[in-house]
Amino acid sequence: MYGNAAFLAVFLLIYSAVAGRIERSLISGPIVFTVVGFILGPDGLGVLHINITGEGLRLLAELTLAMVLFTDAANADFRVVRRNLGLPGRLLGVGLPLTILLGFLVAAIVFPSLDILEMALLAAMLAPTDAALGKPVVANQAVPAVIREALNLESGLNDGICVPIVVILLGLAVGTDVEGGTVGHVVWVVVEEIGIGVLVGLALTWLTVRMVRFAEGQGWISKNWVEIPIVALAAACFAAAQTAGGSGFIACFVGGLLLSGLGAHHKEELLRGAEHMGEALALLTWVVFGGIVVARMIDRVTWPAFLYAVLSLTVIRMLPVFLCLIGTRTSTADKLFIGWFGPRGLATIVFAILVLDAKLPGNDAIMLAAGWTVLLSVIAHGVTANPLVKAIATRSEEAAASR
Repeated sequence: MYGNAAFLAVFLLIYSAVAGRIERSLISGPIVFTVVGFILGPDGLGVLHINITGEGLRLLAELTLAMVLFTDAANADFRVVRRNLGLPGRLLGVGLPLTILLGFLVAAIVFPSLDILEMALLAAMLAPTDAALGKPVVANQAVPAVIREALNLESGLNDGICVPIVVILLGLAVGTDVEGGTVGHVVWVVVEEIGIGVLVGLALTWLTVRMVRFAEGQGWISKNWVEIPIVALAAACFAAAQTAGGSGFIACFVGGLLLSGLGAHHKEELLRGAEHMGEALALLTWVVFGGIVVARMIDRVTWPAFLYAVLSLTVIRMLPVFLCLIGTRTSTADKLFIGWFGPRGLATIVFAILVLDAKLPGNDAIMLAAGWTVLLSVIAHGVTANPLVKAIATRSEEAAASR
């Protein structure tokens, strides 16, 4: 344990000194963390002895995603969000269902040995995008605000929407009787997951903001504790919503949006602790991903899994996005940009662990396709983020100058 802690601490110390330089290069933080986990892990040099169960990895990935979703939503420009709800609405209401449908059809061709429910599960697992991997884009002021907020809202909400879909499909796949068995009941389960998540996120955030404002007015909050309330709030939103039968991811994102909309006093200072916590958890997640998942799937790659991963990041994602944005003011280049920046990461890892625990007949094919999709996404989206951001920023400046 102490050896692991020492190596991770030294790695973090070195990375913190060069993080700014790395973020401006073609190498992203998740790429570095994954590579370090792979090289130092049990199947590499054996320096890191990563003894973590599937449940432990799931908890780590869930907490990381929850913290990132909350802080990204809280940092959103609410004025831009309110003016441009149409774009994320199309991405979620039209683009997401089309992505799942196209993913299912491609899975039927690439993996004919899977049954229908397993194909649908694979498509739903890989549909949500990752707020953490997309952060270099949504946090870059060079990207037009409309595109940034559309991608931010999409990544914040689509994983929460996919949670009940994955759970229902998984229950059907393992033979669990879905109570009622009707389409109406399935719809009700989805609405319940989302509704409870929304209510929990709104209620806890509103109460927390009121509490913090009152405590500040009384001079009760110590400067040493000013960053703690939001860390605790994000964790509470996630855990309370999950306990109540809702989506903790939806609760965190909605809670963050409310915090942004309320214009909380010295919001940057309040959020700093949660942002740092999210980054630290992300580091651990990608190190574990590299040390355990990547190491074990490298020598098990199959052409169908690799092909599906490539198609998932390109055609399956980009075509539905392009189609759902027809009729909007976005240019062809902007549609392709939004379509490309649909990285897969933490949500897919969480879903994959759920499916792995179910021990389905098609587990191997599903796990390999999901694992390779995440690995290729970490590399491809990390390498292309800065060049494409510069390209779209230049194009926006030229368009503004020509008006």
